[in-house]
Amino acid sequence: MGYDIERFVGYVNEGLLCSICRDVLEDPLQAPCEHAFCTACIHGWLVHHSNCPEDRQVIDVSLLRPLYRYMKNDLNRLQLHCRNREYGCEMVCSLESIDRHERECEYSQIPCSNAGCTVQIERRNLDGHLAVCEYRSRECPNGCGYTILSAEDTQHNCVAELRTELELLRYKSSASLVFLSEMICRVEEAKHEMESRLDSQRRHMVQKESILQNEIEELKSQISRLMSDVRSLMAAERQHRQELEQAELEKRELMELLKGLQKDCRLTTTEGSKKSMNFRPLTRLESVKRKPREVTVI
Repeated sequence: MGYDIERFVGYVNEGLLCSICRDVLEDPLQAPCEHAFCTACIHGWLVHHSNCPEDRQVIDVSLLRPLYRYMKNDLNRLQLHCRNREYGCEMVCSLESIDRHERECEYSQIPCSNAGCTVQIERRNLDGHLAVCEYRSRECPNGCGYTILSAEDTQHNCVAELRTELELLRYKSSASLVFLSEMICRVEEAKHEMESRLDSQRRHMVQKESILQNEIEELKSQISRLMSDVRSLMAAERQHRQELEQAELEKRELMELLKGLQKDCRLTTTEGSKKSMNFRPLTRLESVKRKPREVTVI
């Protein structure tokens, strides 16, 4: 529903009136045909109809749009009286700020905050009412510390109230002790279970440690054997290299000997000189053949 047109000061343009309730637009929406309505009014209308109430054009909720900006500005600038005017409020303000004023208006009728009290009182008089409200709560004047309502003054009995409070505390204490005992039992059970699991884990770890230690010792033994084999291979490799060097040296000597023989053969011109030359190389060849050789097989 819109704002009552009687609350407004001065002339209100016809275009700012809802086409359904004929009051000034409240939270307005506009149809494609440019007719404007209060949101609550048009939503209620479209529950039972599917057309514009003014020109009967087909419309749907999805086609509704906010009011044009210039129309919204004109609407917000309208001046109107506070709705608490009948209670004495003389405030006149713009439609844009009326809601904020009415939420804080001293003449607004608000309910009493005491439970059970149905009185509606002006905001400015609320404190005075709370001081005398028969449903107000206060501490017992006899010193028992119990909070009572004014309406219960004649029925209040300090001894009975304290006895009831004591019984309630005993009941709560008993329930707390039972709960605490149950919790202690659960904690003890959890503790025993955890200790059992820890013992099992400890035994498993000891076994695992023993297995790992044995594996480490085995690995050390294997590494020691491998190191021994490596040292043997390295010694054999050195010996083999020495033999190869010796063989290479003998090869060079033989090559030099052959070169000398070829040279001697070309230079000899007499048979006597040939015999003497043939005798010397043969003697050198025999000496080379007589050298002992040792071959190491790897």
